[in-house]
Amino acid sequence: MTDPVNERALSHLDSDGRARMVDVGGKGVTARLAVAEACYVTRADVIALLRDDALPKADVLTTARLAGIGAAKRTSELIPLCHPLPLDGVRIDLELADDAVLITATASTSGRTGVEMEALTAAAIAGLTLHDMIKAVDPAGTLTDVRLVAKSGGARGDWRREDDASDAGREPAAQAHPGRGGTVRPGTATVLVASTRAAAGSRTDETGPAIAQWLSDHGLAVDAPVVVPDVEIGPALMEALADSPALIILTGGTGVSPSDRTPEAVRAVLDTELPGIGEAVRERGRAATPTAVVSRAVAGIARGTVIVALPGSPGAVRDGLAVLEGALEHLLAQLSGGGDHD
Repeated sequence: MTDPVNERALSHLDSDGRARMVDVGGKGVTARLAVAEACYVTRADVIALLRDDALPKADVLTTARLAGIGAAKRTSELIPLCHPLPLDGVRIDLELADDAVLITATASTSGRTGVEMEALTAAAIAGLTLHDMIKAVDPAGTLTDVRLVAKSGGARGDWRREDDASDAGREPAAQAHPGRGGTVRPGTATVLVASTRAAAGSRTDETGPAIAQWLSDHGLAVDAPVVVPDVEIGPALMEALADSPALIILTGGTGVSPSDRTPEAVRAVLDTELPGIGEAVRERGRAATPTAVVSRAVAGIARGTVIVALPGSPGAVRDGLAVLEGALEHLLAQLSGGGDHD
């Protein structure tokens, strides 16, 4: 009997053991997102030069970002059995630690196969570009810990790397440099709106300002809402998360149309899901409209930040904020080390 695990693991081989490109024609088109990381270790004085843009080759970080984005686009040319993909978005985040540049690459697509290799290739090439730009002052710089950390979409659903026995003996970049992602900033919040029409200016968004006002009324410091097309919500969420607010509220993109991908983007970064919040939002909405049951509102915690994704209608946002009214203060207090833990 064929072992399905081994068969899946060797899908790039045909029955004779020869390499092949997997036929994905029978798979469904879904929204897919992947996040990869890498770490470029160098000296502290080199990091200081990077901060001041004072290296012999100027604009190092911008060059590395552009190289990573370009590499993601050309992954199928570099890795023989990868499928060419129509990428919806690629984002490269570079964070300067004490003695390293921490690289995060996020790639998204709407397709029949995943974007893991695009994200990994982007992270690796961004790191190699850093070495090319830095080697004149530190030839011993080292690119390390290139790895996939999360993915969403497709038949196998969401996946996020866990720190388990498979990582024994190896210190991941995120652990080696605990400043990655920053320390959560208490009392701060970010609002993201997923709306292709609002981002294009063809309609006025009302939900983002309403959420921002509610947050301000509850004592949280919040900037103006960030409005992005549905396809860009994954990279926008990664950017917001890198800023380490205590709370991120998203609105829009929680339905079931092909462009609705907010829940996938959120679940790709969560460490802990809070299913009760999504259930309560749906239950409250169902009292007003039966269609609320198909909402995919989701909530959870990522790197100590609370993330809540609400539906995009003004009524659904009001319902969601009413649900948070009784729980948000308690939740934020617990995460900051206070509050009642019973």
